Amino acid sequence: MNFLFLMTDQHRVDTLGCYGNQHVHTPNLDRLAATGTRFDRFYTPTAICTPARASLLTGQAPFRHRVLANHERNVGYLEDLEEGTFTFPEALRERDYQLGLFGKWHAGTRRNAASFGFEGPDLAGWHNPVDHPDYLAYLEERGLPPYRISDHIRGVTPNGNPGNLLAARLHQPVEATFEYYLATRAIEHLERQAADGRPFFLATHFFGPHLPYLLPDEYFDRYDPSLVELPPSIAETFEHKPQVQRNYSAHWTFDTMPLEVSRKLIAVYWGYVSLIDEQIGRILDAMDRLGLSDSTTVFFTADHGEFTGAHRLHDKGPAMYEDIYRIPGIIRVPGAPPQVRTEFVNLTDCTATILDLAGCDTAPAVDSRSLVPLLRGEEPEWPGELLAEFHGHHFPHPQRMIRDDRYKLVVNPESVNELYDLLTDPHELTNRYDDPELQTVRQYLMHLLYERLRERGDKFFHWMTPMYEIGASDYDPTLSAFELEET
Repeated sequence: MNFLFLMTDQHRVDTLGCYGNQHVHTPNLDRLAATGTRFDRFYTPTAICTPARASLLTGQAPFRHRVLANHERNVGYLEDLEEGTFTFPEALRERDYQLGLFGKWHAGTRRNAASFGFEGPDLAGWHNPVDHPDYLAYLEERGLPPYRISDHIRGVTPNGNPGNLLAARLHQPVEATFEYYLATRAIEHLERQAADGRPFFLATHFFGPHLPYLLPDEYFDRYDPSLVELPPSIAETFEHKPQVQRNYSAHWTFDTMPLEVSRKLIAVYWGYVSLIDEQIGRILDAMDRLGLSDSTTVFFTADHGEFTGAHRLHDKGPAMYEDIYRIPGIIRVPGAPPQVRTEFVNLTDCTATILDLAGCDTAPAVDSRSLVPLLRGEEPEWPGELLAEFHGHHFPHPQRMIRDDRYKLVVNPESVNELYDLLTDPHELTNRYDDPELQTVRQYLMHLLYERLRERGDKFFHWMTPMYEIGASDYDPTLSAFELEET
């Protein structure tokens, strides 16, 4: 079994036609979904790049592998996986797989993709590295113009400085974009792998549609902003919400820009999604041309989502909303039936799935489950709840989340907890944690989260033992043995 692993960065699930968007043109991903399995409840273990990507490599939840923040804003956490940590490329290499990775690494600093056996240019960082020698050589070989932008879109930070760049017009033809370059290099590598004859795992990790959205005219202006319906959660007041959300809104300068700018930003984001979809189409077409489609499993997913104005926020951060935790998840296995699945699945489940399909005997940590039974159309016993975690970005900020079919509970130790009824409030505007009508739901989810964290070995549960409604404690939470009763 060969593998093509397609990954985007900071990608909203509602920008794809196969997930219901009626405006954004994504025919290639829609075709992939129509011939494979589309997961409607596919989630990231944490909504931040490096920890999520480290979880994909290892099959471990972030608290376990302990790479908890992006190095650009690291607040003292590990920046690389510890030596000896199991990763799926290691198991594939033992089975003589060719490994290639073209695109964003961002899963560590000292150890790059080559450290794990991947061929390809070393492309680190959170944004398109337009100064990379291989990209510059690509432009020169083809007589294409260098990177240049104008029409910057940004707001104003609380101290009066210019905010982060959110979007800009790129003065290059499509063939010169970093996205086109990545697809070209991936296709070239695919051709070499096909000629070799050994099984391969080829990853293509696009840097977009992560902000800033830097696009040529054809995509910057592709969608009319009047088509954009602003997210209903733009009505966010932050009432009865953690103060950090209001702070992040100010940091991302949402209120300093007119709503017309927000519409334009979303329209440009849509254009970015279409640009990437077309590059994915080029790769899939190359697979067909090389006769590889019938022997290759194709994954498409993202590391996390993006706010694009939802909850008056941009980027991601310490707010565990569906906008940034629910992600696209499409897997096409040769011979498996086209279908839509509604089970809760996680990015880390891709790790065990790859190993299972490759026939590897080694299993990852308990945080990863093979999706093969679901992909085959079976009805295995499956958990009815989902857990996620966050540890901080610009500063340490621990959070834990559990959601079931209808409700979501978020524990925020430093402020107020959150409880949302996703049936009546799908945009998570009303925090009902203190609502007496949902007391039973709150107690149930709090206790379930507590038990699941203990089962996993996530020591966050120690804070919950004395603070929340989890029932009688069956251990000494002070860890003071002298306090135990004499027998």
